[in-house]
Amino acid sequence: MIRINENYLKLQASYLFSNIAQRVSDFQENHPERKIIKLGIGDVTRALPPACINAFHSAVDEMAEDSSFMGYGPEQGYDFLREKIAENDFKARGADVSSQEIFVSDGAKCDTGNIQELFATDIRIAIPDPVYPVYLDTNVMAGRTGSFENGRYKNVLYLDCTKENGFIPDLPENPVDLIYLCFPNNPTGAVATREVLKTWVDYATENRALILYDAAYEAFIRDETIPRSIYEIEGAREVAIEFRSFSKTAGFTGTRCAYTVVPKTCTAYDALGEKHLLHEMWNRRHSTKFNGVSYPVQKAAEAVYSEEGNAQIKSLIDYYLKNAALIRKEMTGLGYACVGGDNSPYIWIDGKIDSWKFFDLLLNNAGVVCTPGAGFGKCGEGFIRISAFNSFENVKEAMVRIREALS
Repeated sequence: MIRINENYLKLQASYLFSNIAQRVSDFQENHPERKIIKLGIGDVTRALPPACINAFHSAVDEMAEDSSFMGYGPEQGYDFLREKIAENDFKARGADVSSQEIFVSDGAKCDTGNIQELFATDIRIAIPDPVYPVYLDTNVMAGRTGSFENGRYKNVLYLDCTKENGFIPDLPENPVDLIYLCFPNNPTGAVATREVLKTWVDYATENRALILYDAAYEAFIRDETIPRSIYEIEGAREVAIEFRSFSKTAGFTGTRCAYTVVPKTCTAYDALGEKHLLHEMWNRRHSTKFNGVSYPVQKAAEAVYSEEGNAQIKSLIDYYLKNAALIRKEMTGLGYACVGGDNSPYIWIDGKIDSWKFFDLLLNNAGVVCTPGAGFGKCGEGFIRISAFNSFENVKEAMVRIREALS
């Protein structure tokens, strides 16, 4: 008989954002006259930059002519995009990354979920709490975790991120094999200093561990003392894989383009302790299971690095950071302690009550959607995340409603 992967039975309830969507849908059905302002899921709301649109149109026109038509492209991405990424995102900041170490994909969510296929199922994993759910759920699906008890899975080392440690996880007391880090952090908006990242790189080196570094929100960093890439840290090329996305940077949530960096010097080990190059393994996996991002989308992504594109994207991110600053100011003014919102589009708020109760309070009394912190992990209980991804007008209205609901 055909059998299921029983690890799926360990997954808890529905995916966080599906749960939120269902609650919002139910509320809207019962209150069709009420305008809902969504500041929950991290989906952008502003149009693609004009430079990207122009490149998109030009590429589509190329597809209309036999002489310039593009069929299957390289699974790793076209060189014109990979070279721009390497030069602008890494070499310009002193990070040693070559274009051949970059793998273009259709989303950082896919890559952070798929990368775990390269590793044994009996390794020890360390995951921050609170955390983006994909990191944990994909490891549950793969069978690396035990049963779910008292709000956590067995066989997972949870790295508590709390007010006491500034939402920056402490190093594990015991050796682990695979470490997930995300900065600027989703959901807390916290950022890591150069010194903090160096301690993690040193830890991974000493313990022959690997860091999976999610830098999807690096473009929101305005503090120049904060590193945007883990490869700005000495030794990281041997022990870290980095994930980036054009989704929040340039509004590509609907067009899908991202990339992963796997240095050619990054290694992992077999059961006998022999080293293997992860670049070669990911290249094989990528080539086998992925057929590449479309040519028009990659041309649009390339335009991000043009003079016009760079200016337009900075303006786009400044717009969302203006929203974030308003949210943080208003919530702080109401007496709530906040993190994030300065180098991040997310504001992490100590709600002082149960996360889902706070979610329901804002939805029912203010018509505003946030994200309950408990959905990101046990340490997220009592917090909510508010996203800056909406129009400034909607954010202003949302904060007026929230002020009235909480006063």
